[in-house]
Amino acid sequence: MAMCKVSSSVHFVKRSLVAAGREVSAKGHWVPNTDVYVTDDGLVIKVELAGMRSDDLEITVEGNRLRICGQRPDGCRTAKCSFLVMEINYGPFESVIELPAGYDLGLAKAAYLNGFLRIDVPVMARPESKKVKVSTAEVK
Repeated sequence: MAMCKVSSSVHFVKRSLVAAGREVSAKGHWVPNTDVYVTDDGLVIKVELAGMRSDDLEITVEGNRLRICGQRPDGCRTAKCSFLVMEINYGPFESVIELPAGYDLGLAKAAYLNGFLRIDVPVMARPESKKVKVSTAEVK
């Protein structure tokens, strides 16, 4: 089974640039930790996203790709502080996962519970086999 996580950067990439004497914030994003595993019923994608609300999540299907994006707010931080340790990612994030053939993203179901987003993607139904009767063509 071939599967590809298209975006794999785990680091927070927000930075400030000084351009023409003014501070410009570059757009940054981070990629949440993700597990993908196969069950008898299909594929499960589990994304670690603590501190989110389901309204802050956006899931988009693009062909065989699943794009998960959103923005994690930092509601606890005071306006003026100095970090001694900063390991929690905040702000915009995005994860793009390319699924192997045989799974039906059109029937995928998503649920967010206790800081984890779980997406279940069922195995694609096989078309029923059908016999085709062969007739004899008449020659005129």
